[in-house]
Amino acid sequence: MSVLAFCARHGRWGLVVGLVAGLALPGLAQAMRPWLPHMVAGLLLITAFRVGYRGSVGQLRAAPRVLAEVLVLQLLLPLLGLAVVFAFGLSATTAALAIVLMLSAPSISGSPNFAVLVGHDPAPAMQIMVMGMALFPLTILPVLFLLGPELGDASGVLATSLRLIIVIFAATGLGFAARALLLPKATPAQIQSLDGAGVVALVVIVIGLMAGIGPVFAQSPFALAGWIALVFAANFGLQILTFTLVPSGPRAVPFSLIAGNRNVALFLLALPPELTDRLLPFIGCYQLPMYLTPLVMARLYRLRPHAG
Repeated sequence: MSVLAFCARHGRWGLVVGLVAGLALPGLAQAMRPWLPHMVAGLLLITAFRVGYRGSVGQLRAAPRVLAEVLVLQLLLPLLGLAVVFAFGLSATTAALAIVLMLSAPSISGSPNFAVLVGHDPAPAMQIMVMGMALFPLTILPVLFLLGPELGDASGVLATSLRLIIVIFAATGLGFAARALLLPKATPAQIQSLDGAGVVALVVIVIGLMAGIGPVFAQSPFALAGWIALVFAANFGLQILTFTLVPSGPRAVPFSLIAGNRNVALFLLALPPELTDRLLPFIGCYQLPMYLTPLVMARLYRLRPHAG
């Protein structure tokens, strides 16, 4: 068995190793932070190469369904969250702000890899991720408007999302082209190796993402425990609720995965520093349930076999 095939077979535990390494090696995590955008782009390329154009955006018949899913995830859910926040007078709290921003964010770039790790087709997750990023500048506007001036200049968020659109389309386009030219008819063994390469990329990325937790722990372990409880409730709670409510089908598990796993770190690139400092504990702790999803949620998701 090749090294990549081994990584693919044991990918869920590999992600746990990445989490532990990020916590145990804070110096390495800090050193990797500047390279995170490059590593995310590399993960996108690997994922696009694995899925291929025909398995992803080539399925044009799925476009209306994908659009509806993105609007539910990135527009309906954050608006419902805002309604709850305003109804209970929580709009000034950092926790409520963090949850609303998380709900409005697009899918994490690793969602197709997560779908593979829980035994499901990565193509629906790839479709939701690509369209979600493309529509993000539009879906975020009502949320920014309702949250008000606390978020600062909305143009910064929109400019950042546009830059990310360029990156995501460049990386996925290159991956699709490389797959068509180099591996048009992949064998099962080759697909397994590509899955292993995706796992390796995720493990490396999570080490850098864990850089935000160490300073919070040093300052206040009890506050860190509260943030951890919040992110686990938000992430796993959304996944379980979505999985329970959506009809069975090949898109149910990828949709549920993405409901709880969002690219909330996107806001670090555009929001005012005084606001991002408040959000850093949430974003750092959010990596814990995110990267434990394939291990913790796999048994639940395999209760609904993927069809098609």
